[in-house]
Amino acid sequence: MKFGFVDEHRGAWPVRMMCRVLGLSASGYYAWRIRPESRRAAANRALTEDIRLIHAESCGTYGSPRVHAVLRGHGRRVGRSRVERLMRCAGLRGLAALPRRTRTTDSRHGYPIAPNRLGRNFQAAAPGQVWLADLTYIPTGEGWLYLAGVLDMHTRKLVGWSMRDTLHTQIALEALTMAIARQKPAPGLIHHSDRGIQYAAEAYRSALAQSGITPSMSRKGDCWDNAPMESFFHTLKTERVHHRVYATRAEARRDLFGYIEGFYNSRRLHSALGYISPAEMERRAA
Repeated sequence: MKFGFVDEHRGAWPVRMMCRVLGLSASGYYAWRIRPESRRAAANRALTEDIRLIHAESCGTYGSPRVHAVLRGHGRRVGRSRVERLMRCAGLRGLAALPRRTRTTDSRHGYPIAPNRLGRNFQAAAPGQVWLADLTYIPTGEGWLYLAGVLDMHTRKLVGWSMRDTLHTQIALEALTMAIARQKPAPGLIHHSDRGIQYAAEAYRSALAQSGITPSMSRKGDCWDNAPMESFFHTLKTERVHHRVYATRAEARRDLFGYIEGFYNSRRLHSALGYISPAEMERRAA
């Protein structure tokens, strides 16, 4: 492995200097270079190239568990520890989050509050039984861009979303309208959100009632009552937002659209789904 490092970087640094730093002999390195490649080394080299491709196709977001899942999905019989080791040697890793917080929930209003009908039971036997809704914020050079989302509990698909410059009720209504138009849920679906004014407002409650959707709300100040929705936003920011600098809101909109529809819903492997994508989960449930 050390000889491989020397060989890969011999155009940047002198071979003898690297060998001295790594505790190798230069003669040993040159002998290694003319030695035929072992079957195991050739297999590791080919596997590393496949790993690089999977990592790149995930926009650099996948760590070893998801890379391993993709390989297994392609019929490759390979151990997770081997994938982890080869990724470490190749300098590949999943993205990590950078913490940023601001307030998006305003529960200081006089609108009715729906009871918590989930009680943190985040299970749904089929699509269209439980939806979760929430709002988050995206920093740009022009100020905040707000994102409202509606998540199906069974498929973990973001079935509805909207982006606006403000946190008025309209942004939440647009996400709900998209979700209803795309999924056409049967009456009886439970819609769970926080107590924010966007979800308690009359216009939003009326839209739920017209579609036969039953509202449910978290306890005051308890983000764990809507944990899967919080998890989606955490994933979005970990894998995309915290590794971008958006000069404008329009730039952020384009990038987030690409992530949501081009990657997360259609291709991203979800650990809670047994490492399949939301689209595949929805297909299997059809």
